[in-house]
Amino acid sequence: MFGTLTHWMEVAMWVVMGSMALDFLMGLFKGMTGGKLSHELVLGYLKDMVYFVLPLFMLAGLAAMDTTGFVVLVGYYLGALAVVVKYLMDMKSKL
Repeated sequence: MFGTLTHWMEVAMWVVMGSMALDFLMGLFKGMTGGKLSHELVLGYLKDMVYFVLPLFMLAGLAAMDTTGFVVLVGYYLGALAVVVKYLMDMKSKL
């Protein structure tokens, strides 16, 4: 169902997952020090996996069918960049 990730696509996915993990750890730390732990912390990241990461994997699968060779890749990298910027903004607001 999913195509293979090229090296730079895999690097982009690691950056996306790393930014999600870092934001999660910051939220967990804030929740533990503030005394407010909630199930929304985990459920929000599960939702984000479906909304942000799954479409990136779907674009990776479509990249093999792209006749131009770059249209889907540009969409993949723009999507990955948008997710990283979203999490950077979230981390900035948590500081």
